[in-house]
Amino acid sequence: MKILDWYILKRYLVSFFMLLLLFIPIGIVVDLADRIDNILASDATLVEVLMYYLNFTIYFANLLFPIFIFISVIWFTSKLANNTEIIAFLSSGVSFSRFLRPFFMGALIVSLLALFSGIFIVPKASKGYNEFKYEHINKYRKDRATTNIFKQINENDIVFVSNFIPRSKTAQNFVLEHFEDSRLKYKITAKNLKYITKDSIYRLTNYSKITIGDKKDVIETLRKKDTLFSFDFDDLTPVKYAAETKGYLELIQFIEDEQARGSSNVGSYRVVLYKKWSLPVSVFILTVIAVAVSSIKRRGGMGVNLAFGLAIALIFVFFDKIFGVLAEQSNFSPIVAVWVPNLIFGILAGYLLYNAKR
Repeated sequence: MKILDWYILKRYLVSFFMLLLLFIPIGIVVDLADRIDNILASDATLVEVLMYYLNFTIYFANLLFPIFIFISVIWFTSKLANNTEIIAFLSSGVSFSRFLRPFFMGALIVSLLALFSGIFIVPKASKGYNEFKYEHINKYRKDRATTNIFKQINENDIVFVSNFIPRSKTAQNFVLEHFEDSRLKYKITAKNLKYITKDSIYRLTNYSKITIGDKKDVIETLRKKDTLFSFDFDDLTPVKYAAETKGYLELIQFIEDEQARGSSNVGSYRVVLYKKWSLPVSVFILTVIAVAVSSIKRRGGMGVNLAFGLAIALIFVFFDKIFGVLAEQSNFSPIVAVWVPNLIFGILAGYLLYNAKR
């Protein structure tokens, strides 16, 4: 690697991480100012609050990866252009394509970091961040559906509960219907269902089971019955952020299970899955746009480049959010929703790069 490559690559990575270090404390201060009353009113310990802000940092740094990389590239490339360093590079016989090589190397490093963190680090941070938020900050907001839950648990069992209380792991008016070959084989009802964590069993009160026979039905009733079921208690109604808390392979299995159960949230889960791959690609696309926009020395200086670049970054985020919500709340294809912003801005990157080379 030549001196030029090391020089640009170092500026690329240093600018990116410096921008992260600059904006993360600002984000923490803004969030703390907004939530300080709720945190003080909660029973959260200092360690829990510190862990919350560690998870907050990882969660939002990953979320804003493309914007950070975009602004940092525009900033240091504009400085190169204003100092006429780019003109010096190109005048020495370096082609514009060759000039882009260290930028792509930097984008590769950052995209691999984004992919690794998105698969292994961010899910744990998302779980800690959301659990603290719903337990201590937004106590009165529900993190899942809790009333009139009707769900197919597996290929044979359908469950209904009128009221679900996650904190105490209890449910009211529990009904389980078991089917074989499209025929109802038995039906279990109970006034209350409680999961006993210590023994990993379910305790049903006012238990009743009707077994459908060929000639007559068999009815069993008990005041209390401890038993096992083929589903986990949280399977009845996963939290809204369930997909964000799972690693890649675990998320694939979770989506398959939820699809088999007829969940209406599969689209939003697939958006989370596909974004693990689209985010690293967007790093390359935004790097090209940033270099193409800021490599030309403009009369307005660096401010014009930053303003134009920030506008493009906000439009990218807008497209990403709009298509994501569209996939979550309609039958719009999740994979199309995730990749359309990259496709649109990939075309824009090609156009801007062509003009920059000219």
